[in-house]
Amino acid sequence: MNQPLTTPPPLVPTPPAISAWPDTETLYRRFDALVKQPMRPLRREALAKVMGYFDERCQGSRRLAEEAKRFIPGGIQHNLAFNHPFPLAIARAEGAHLTDVDGNQYIDFLQAGGPTLLGSNHPGVRDQVQRILAECGPVTGLLHEYEVKLAELVCQSVPGIDQVRLLGSGTEAAMAAVRLARAYTGRRWIIKIGGAYHGWSDQLVYGMRLPGTGRMEALGIPRGATAHTQESPPNDLEALRRRLQFNRLRGGTAAVLVEPFGPESGTRPVHPHFNREVRKLCDEFGALLIFDEVVTGFRAGMGGAQGYFKVLPDLTVLGKCLTGGYPMAGALGGKAEVMQLLVGGIGTSSKRAFVGGTLSANPLCCVAGYYALKEIQRLDAAGQAGRAGDRLRQGLEEIIQRRNLPYVAYNLGSIVHLQTSGVLLLDTGNPLKLLRVRNEAKARKHMMEEMGAAYTAHGLITLAGSRIYTSLADTDAVIDDALERFDRVFQLV
Repeated sequence: MNQPLTTPPPLVPTPPAISAWPDTETLYRRFDALVKQPMRPLRREALAKVMGYFDERCQGSRRLAEEAKRFIPGGIQHNLAFNHPFPLAIARAEGAHLTDVDGNQYIDFLQAGGPTLLGSNHPGVRDQVQRILAECGPVTGLLHEYEVKLAELVCQSVPGIDQVRLLGSGTEAAMAAVRLARAYTGRRWIIKIGGAYHGWSDQLVYGMRLPGTGRMEALGIPRGATAHTQESPPNDLEALRRRLQFNRLRGGTAAVLVEPFGPESGTRPVHPHFNREVRKLCDEFGALLIFDEVVTGFRAGMGGAQGYFKVLPDLTVLGKCLTGGYPMAGALGGKAEVMQLLVGGIGTSSKRAFVGGTLSANPLCCVAGYYALKEIQRLDAAGQAGRAGDRLRQGLEEIIQRRNLPYVAYNLGSIVHLQTSGVLLLDTGNPLKLLRVRNEAKARKHMMEEMGAAYTAHGLITLAGSRIYTSLADTDAVIDDALERFDRVFQLV
């Protein structure tokens, strides 16, 4: 049986995209205080005025949303598009701003869920995409210069990657990582950190978003698909050790899969040394360490979270920023010895873990990815966006303190978290606790949606009313404008 690699090569230093890791002990105390007190939602009369914005100013979006329900389940194709009370239809995206079909302009803190680190529709990428479309179109099915150039740039940038396979999405890349880990080690068990999101594949729709929830989201998924997927509580190294020990009696663990900033892009942030200790445990028990860097890849700097923490995983899952907002945003990379099990080609006779994808590594998306990463590197986009995140978080903290609100704002570089309802922070560590907080979770989720609607009505687009992605386009003027708008929203509480 092959064994995981345990002797990492020297890490490549990366420019700092995160000025300082937050004090996690203080944060968790504040999280605990937030969920132990009554919610502080918008005043009802203020909420009525917020809803009036959508009635008066968003009639075009409302019409499209109603029409969409006739042909699309629920009226949306992607969870990010949900916006209370109905999805907004966007007509234009550029830099730090979005404009809807009714002509309303918004500061874009969604940034497509994180991919557009350069800001939306960056011309340095768009021009190259238009050139390649004119030259050869979007796809040929054969080798193209830019798939080699993109792969080379990824391998040069990310410390833990010698070779890379380009795939269709982060979900596909996480699927491939699990399959490859099992093929390489000859083991079955996969341990993920509870609450983390690794896409929607059958085996990883387990313990999503809320730790301890197991198969809660697994409707339509046979139990056999998740039979060898386990979860371990966030930041609990002893619990992880116990699970690894137990698995050793049953053939061993193939891999431990983590979001290196913590579950849900740092909604439950890791303690500073957590990843390093997980690396040690993986080495001790012969398991591969998989970093899911779909969010942190290139947003945490060109070297990703592994460059920031100086911890080398065996496999790295990439997405989002990889192609700068264009499709085919997925990749799996790692050490050459492991990655050789992904050798492609029809009729390959050697031992391999099979992956595929007709549109994977197409010229359009490879040229977009190459020039997006080159621009990110040239402009220090991660560093600039991180400084915008710092400025926004500092301003939010000042408003929260001045208005005597229990809310919690913190940032991990350009990933800014704004917890007002605390729904994702409830204690769901076992089925009994989950049952106890079920009704409270619904109420807190609705409050989060109402806060998101209030932000929107004040010209701010966020991710689910609780997460904010900053970009290169977020100048001081943009951030100052945003803070004035947040202040007006918090005045309604």
